[in-house]
Amino acid sequence: MSILTPHVYWAQRHGEIYLRVDLSDATNLDISLQENNKLQFRAQGHGAKGDNEYVFSLEFLQPVRPESTQRQVDIKIKKQDEGWWDRLTLQEKKPLFLAPDFDRWLDESDAEMELQAKEEEKINKISVESRVRKDPYLGLKKGYLFMYNLVQFLGFSWIFVNMTVRLFILGQDSFYDTFHTTADMMYFCQMMAMLEVINPLLGLVKTGFFPAMIQVAGRNVILFVIFGSLEEMQNKPVVFFVFYLWSTIEIFRYPFYMLACIDTEWKLLTWLRYSLWIPLYPLGVIAEAVVVIQSLPIFDQTRLFSLPLPAVLGHSLSFSYTLQLYLVLMFLGLFINFRHLYKQRSRRYRSRKKKVH
Repeated sequence: MSILTPHVYWAQRHGEIYLRVDLSDATNLDISLQENNKLQFRAQGHGAKGDNEYVFSLEFLQPVRPESTQRQVDIKIKKQDEGWWDRLTLQEKKPLFLAPDFDRWLDESDAEMELQAKEEEKINKISVESRVRKDPYLGLKKGYLFMYNLVQFLGFSWIFVNMTVRLFILGQDSFYDTFHTTADMMYFCQMMAMLEVINPLLGLVKTGFFPAMIQVAGRNVILFVIFGSLEEMQNKPVVFFVFYLWSTIEIFRYPFYMLACIDTEWKLLTWLRYSLWIPLYPLGVIAEAVVVIQSLPIFDQTRLFSLPLPAVLGHSLSFSYTLQLYLVLMFLGLFINFRHLYKQRSRRYRSRKKKVH
């Protein structure tokens, strides 16, 4: 069996030399880097001349470190001093078996840019790791958030299913007793929702405090102040539409957050979470506005929650004036929350596009 020289391809960076030996099925690898900066290679494998023993040696232009990293027939050698070499070997004439490895080849300027990018990436990684400290209570926080979202999902699901079934069985007649059949569960869910205002303050979630407060406070005004205190409002069809819109949004929102606690994502659920609010949220605000408008004459008539005034100014200030002001603020809140939700959606799908590209 004849001893042959394999084809060897090389490239360099400021700190390393890369050699790729054109052999497949290499066995009996013997690679040594001697103190005189000379690399000795010997292996059995399939090269340009078929299955043979292939041998070569290279004496490097400048000193290299004695240790080397090898994987099969790819060799990485550390330069002793970082810098750019004009050629690979000490001898000026290039060996016939040696050629540039164009898959890895970079000019000196390109290599410097690559090195600078790696250094910046390393610095950024260290900076991020130093800022992000491991939270010893992370598991407990995620457990609490998971259970909260699960309970809310079950509560709103019960309301949604109850109303849907009654709608199919009773038709429009179900509009008039929605409050009496679902109010207790809605009271429970909305009282639990107060935690959504507290959670951002405690740093448990990244959601802003102000958007959460607008939604929770707005719903509680409708539920507790108007529906809960005025029996005349409890039998109106608008109750059905308000409760149905609320529950439709929440049966997709809460499971999305629940799965996020265990680092799981369902693409369809994500799309529904970030898309359904576009038609449903404005419809919900319009339904709530109808509730407020229908309650104004009732508050004027009953004088409930009226503010007593000095005799000079009159007997009392009707609560309906407060609700009229609230009506204006409701549409201002719609704009604020709509803008907030739109930014959330834009960030979500912009980041997904970046990952795809």
